[in-house]
Amino acid sequence: MIRDEKKFQAMLAEVQRFVRDECQPLEEEIDRTDEIPEPLVQRMRELGLFGHSIPEAYGGAGLTTEELALVNIEVSQVATTFRARFGGNTGIASESLVVDGTPAQKDRYLPRMASGEITGCFALTEPEAGSDATALKTMAVREGDCYVISGKKCFITNAPIADLFTVFARTDPQAKGANGITAFLVERGTPGLSSSAPYRKMGQHGSPVGEVLLEGVRVPASAIVGGVEGQGFRTAMKTLNKQRINLAALCVGPAIRLVDEMVRHARTRRQFGQAIAEFQLVQQFIAQSNTEMHAARALVLETARKRDEGVDVAMEASMCKLFASEMCGRVADRAVQVFGGSGYLAGNVAERFFRDTRLFRLYEGTSQIHLVNIAKKTLAVR
Repeated sequence: MIRDEKKFQAMLAEVQRFVRDECQPLEEEIDRTDEIPEPLVQRMRELGLFGHSIPEAYGGAGLTTEELALVNIEVSQVATTFRARFGGNTGIASESLVVDGTPAQKDRYLPRMASGEITGCFALTEPEAGSDATALKTMAVREGDCYVISGKKCFITNAPIADLFTVFARTDPQAKGANGITAFLVERGTPGLSSSAPYRKMGQHGSPVGEVLLEGVRVPASAIVGGVEGQGFRTAMKTLNKQRINLAALCVGPAIRLVDEMVRHARTRRQFGQAIAEFQLVQQFIAQSNTEMHAARALVLETARKRDEGVDVAMEASMCKLFASEMCGRVADRAVQVFGGSGYLAGNVAERFFRDTRLFRLYEGTSQIHLVNIAKKTLAVR
C-alpha cells in the first residue's frame, strides 16, 4: 500500500540520487577497506534512512510493507553493505520493539534508532542454534527483580558497533522448543556484555558481523521486550516474517543492477568481430536474468500489499525469500559468465556482487529451511 503517491515518489527519488551519486562511487573502496566512512553514515542519518519502518510517532517514516520493499529494491542496487549499515534499525533490530515493545520501551529506544543516534542488532543465532532457532543455550536466570543472562551469540550483523542488543535467552530450562524463550533489551556498557571484532567474510565488506558474549549480564525485568516472559520466540517470528519480505526485496535490487551491467558489458565487449550482445547464448543469460528478476519483484510486491491488507503471509514471505535469493544467486553467476575472465578479477562489479549476494541464501532462514516451511504450510491447507 502506497499512502501518498506524490510524497513517496519524491522520497524514492531522493534515495535513488543518494545511492547512485554518493554510495556507488565508493563501492570498490569500501570493499577493500571493509569500512563505511563516517561522513556517509551521517548522510544516512540526515536522509532519515535509519527510521524508514519505525512509526512516525517515534520519529520514523512509518513506511508500509510495500513502500519499504520499493525502497529496499532501490538501495540494494549498490553494494549491499550500505543498506546493512542502517537496515538493522529500519528492519530486524527495531521490529521486535515496534510489534511487541512496551510504551516505555518504545519511547526510550525507537526515536534514537530512527535518528541513527544508536545502532541496534538482533542477537538470536548461536553456534548450535541456527536453522533450529529454538535450540538456544543462552540462559536468563531470575534473581529477584532482575535476570542474569549468560551465553554466546554468533553471526550477528552490526554486533561490533551496536549500542542496543535484542538478546534471546531461555528463561524456563524445563520448557521445550519455542516455549520458555524471552527477548531482552540490553544496552552496550552493561557489565558482562561484550562483542567480538568483526569477522573476515567472503563478501559484504563494510558490514561488521561478529559475536556477542554474555557473561553474567544483569538486567531488570523491565528489559523484557513487551514485559512478558516466555514470548520471545513469538516476537522473533513476527519480526522475521516481515524481514523476509524486506530481504527478498534486497535480492531484487542486485539483480536489476547486474542485468544493467551485463547489458552494458555485452554491448561494448567484442569477440569474433562483433559485440558479444549479438551472440544468442549471451542474450539467453540476459533474458533469463531479466525475466527472473521481474518475477521476483512481482512476487515481493504482491506479498507486501497482502501484508499491508492484514493477510497472514507467513508462507508467501518464505516463498519470497526463497525465490528471490535463489534468483539473485543465479543472476550473479550469469553476470560473472558474461564478463568472462574479467568477471573473476577483484574489483569487477560482477565479482563483487557474486560474493555479496551469496549470503542471501543463508540468513533469515536458509533456502532449505524455507522449502520445509513452504511444504508444511502447503500440506496443511490442501
